[in-house]
Amino acid sequence: MIDRPKKKVSESRVEMTQVVMPIDTNYLGNLAGGRLMHWMDLAAAIAASRHANAIAVTASVDTLVFKQPIKLGEVVIIKASVNRAFNTSMEVGVKVFSENLLTGKVVECNKAYFTFVAIDEHNQRVLVPEIVPETDDEKRRYEKAAERRAQRLGLKQNLS
Repeated sequence: MIDRPKKKVSESRVEMTQVVMPIDTNYLGNLAGGRLMHWMDLAAAIAASRHANAIAVTASVDTLVFKQPIKLGEVVIIKASVNRAFNTSMEVGVKVFSENLLTGKVVECNKAYFTFVAIDEHNQRVLVPEIVPETDDEKRRYEKAAERRAQRLGLKQNLS
């Protein structure tokens, strides 16, 4: 077995902010779901690449939950970090918040789990560092990531 380097969850953490502009909205004046998914994927990719020190490509997205709309003019705050690293893949948790700059109110709006695979310049999978969860929350997310992975692998086998 290869001894992989270790990294802390905090080393992969990403926080992105974006103002919702008219071009980002749907007919109701809410942030379009596809635009938000794009921003979430970017934040997750940065976290995964930061952890792996390699190119990280999206393998899957699951449990994408839209809790409430984000309005034109609000600020979107996207937080992402690696929950667990396996051999060549990583689960990245992403949470999205909206902030009303006039009231200061911040609300959790969306969350999802992304799976990324680290690759080299020849598109070959590469080993990623192990992750070291430190806080109780990081340890909980680390354990839950293994359960979600087992479910994803089971679903993949059932679909084959």
